Amino acid sequence: MFNLGNTIVSDEILENEFVCNLDACKGACCIDGDAGAPLEDSETEILVDIYADVRPFLREEGIKAIEEQGAFVKGEDGEWETPLINKEECAYVIYSEKGIAKCGIEEAYNNGATSWRKPISCHLYPVRTRDYESFTAVNYHKWEICDPACTLGIELSVPIYIFVKEALIRKFGESWYKELELIAKEKKSTE
Repeated sequence: MFNLGNTIVSDEILENEFVCNLDACKGACCIDGDAGAPLEDSETEILVDIYADVRPFLREEGIKAIEEQGAFVKGEDGEWETPLINKEECAYVIYSEKGIAKCGIEEAYNNGATSWRKPISCHLYPVRTRDYESFTAVNYHKWEICDPACTLGIELSVPIYIFVKEALIRKFGESWYKELELIAKEKKSTE
């Protein structure tokens, strides 16, 4: 681990490779698990504000879940998250013609219906962040459903921090990311 500004970053995001392989996993991270996508406090109001714009892109099951539970819910851990359909998949999930799960919020964004892409936790995945009193932890979340993404990342030689570059910049800013790149370059040169 290393310090970078007000963050403590796991070496794993520099040392491991990852590229989503949706043909292999079918977007399982959006439908597996027992909780919705983690949300930052500020994202809860955004979800409320954009719901009318996102709604036309959602499935009926998702609309029903959101209208019954709300645009966001408090999870068992006391943190905010997206609601689930029947305690399974995220209420914002839609499916491609190939049966691949994808984000209805991002679909609305891609179609110009909203300027907000999706929750930062989804954009950052497989990186997870956790805020503490004096720093934010930045870690790699390993999940067996992502094994095909690890394999593809190795084949393509794409480290995690490069795969999630846009999301890391969105979360921490351009200068933070440039520092991260310098640290990655330094670590690589000492191997």
